[in-house]
Amino acid sequence: MGQEIDLMRHYPRSKRNVEQRGQQKSEADRALARQFGKAFFDGERSHGYGGFYYHSRFWEPVVPDFQKHFDIKAGDTLLDIGCAKGFMLYDLDRMIPGLNLHGIDVSEYAIANCKPEIAPALKVASAVSLPFADKSIDFTFSITTLHNLDLPQLTTALLEIERVTRKGSFITVDAYRNEEEKQRMEAWNLTAKTMMHVDEWKAYFQQVGYSGDYYWFIP
Repeated sequence: MGQEIDLMRHYPRSKRNVEQRGQQKSEADRALARQFGKAFFDGERSHGYGGFYYHSRFWEPVVPDFQKHFDIKAGDTLLDIGCAKGFMLYDLDRMIPGLNLHGIDVSEYAIANCKPEIAPALKVASAVSLPFADKSIDFTFSITTLHNLDLPQLTTALLEIERVTRKGSFITVDAYRNEEEKQRMEAWNLTAKTMMHVDEWKAYFQQVGYSGDYYWFIP
């Protein structure tokens, strides 16, 4: 198993009221959000992002940490699982020229409405069946995506990451460290099907055989 490391420490944090968000979310909202269509990305905030737009302030501060930690350089092949509209890949491409980039997402809407400059690198596909050959990817990333799968699918997805990745991987998942954080996570959650205590996640990674690095999303 890899290491617990916060490579997302420079990503801007949401200032939304977690308790209020929990009170406003219904099961109907969650069901609509889990379709990962227009309503989730560019619809009402109760269904998701409330407008998912590119801004350099999000990923630009994060890319240097990824680059340093993995020693990413021109010629490397990178995969983003759950790439949405491709914003992270766009900034990776802009800040580290010469990368061979791939992004997948289950959302046909997100891929169809991606950042045009990165469109050739993106495709509709699922984490449980990655459309890449064994050990064909140098570095695989998946940020706040894999927890949207139920546990059997998540296990398959982690094994898929192991299959395609040559050098290293990094994922973030919904987690909590105490009862207060658990309650906040349950209030915040809109799409995740798998949430665990950080110690449970670590035991699970070891059981499955996930060898990459990881960190937590805790609202």
